[in-house]
Amino acid sequence: MPFFPESEPWAVHHLAVGDGHTLHVEECAAVDGLPVVFLHGGPGSGCSPAQRRLFDPARFRAILFDQRGCGRSTPLGATEANTTAHLVADLERLREYLGIPAWIVFGGSWGSTLGLAYAQTFPERVLGLVLRGIFLGSNDEIRAYVEGRSGGSADSWQSFANTIPAAESADLLAACACSILAADPTIAVPAVRAWLNYERALMGEAPLNEVPDGARMAKARIQMHYLTQACFLPPGALLAGIDRIRHIPAAIVHGTADPVCPLSTAQELHRKWPEARWLALAGAGHAGLSPPIAEACSRALGWVAERVGDGWKGG
Repeated sequence: MPFFPESEPWAVHHLAVGDGHTLHVEECAAVDGLPVVFLHGGPGSGCSPAQRRLFDPARFRAILFDQRGCGRSTPLGATEANTTAHLVADLERLREYLGIPAWIVFGGSWGSTLGLAYAQTFPERVLGLVLRGIFLGSNDEIRAYVEGRSGGSADSWQSFANTIPAAESADLLAACACSILAADPTIAVPAVRAWLNYERALMGEAPLNEVPDGARMAKARIQMHYLTQACFLPPGALLAGIDRIRHIPAAIVHGTADPVCPLSTAQELHRKWPEARWLALAGAGHAGLSPPIAEACSRALGWVAERVGDGWKGG
């Protein structure tokens, strides 16, 4: 069984990080365990209670937080002062606030992008890395996803594409963002629902028939905010920065049938970073809480923890 028992956080924080943003932060599992910060995907998804079950309550002190504008962080859906550099700085501020000298960073999908960006900025604060469903934020990855070239449901992609006026379809990403970020709800709501249903079809989930709630609208807004800006990363930056983190114990977990983040992206990362442990899961998809992916992430986290050892405890 890849999941640990359900649990409630033993501490909840609301951390003001500037620019009017306040982060919702939870600590769960072992109070005195090896610290692991969990980075959710999206961008814009937020954390869920089920993700607490990824952590061995006898071994890890798990820190889960909603990134700027996401989940229970406020203001919900805010795109102002919301870039990758802001999120990297937020992570470091959170580490300092919690009094943690260094921690393991565990991120999936967009969380793998943010994890790499943080580790390359503050390598001395990272004990190890678990990266799942690799996304490097490149224009090629983004456009393949938006244009329905990454795999998955052609029907759902077509339904999404049909919400874009024909005159604007030459640049589908820009047109999609314009609709989703529109102030007029008669434009934004159907565009968000079509986009979310395209994503849900890729993940094998049932379509959303009701009007998207605030959290779903916020997720789509933040996602488009990042995707239209190439995730606020210079081209090739994360691959170019591997030498800064090459010495850090790391594991790469990726499903060979991932319809969201192509296997080729994870393979490219591993070619640049052969020291990282490679866990390619035959036939597995993208969902971080699917049993094969969750079990592999648990193994990867244990492997990284073994290499960290007890040195993190200090004197």
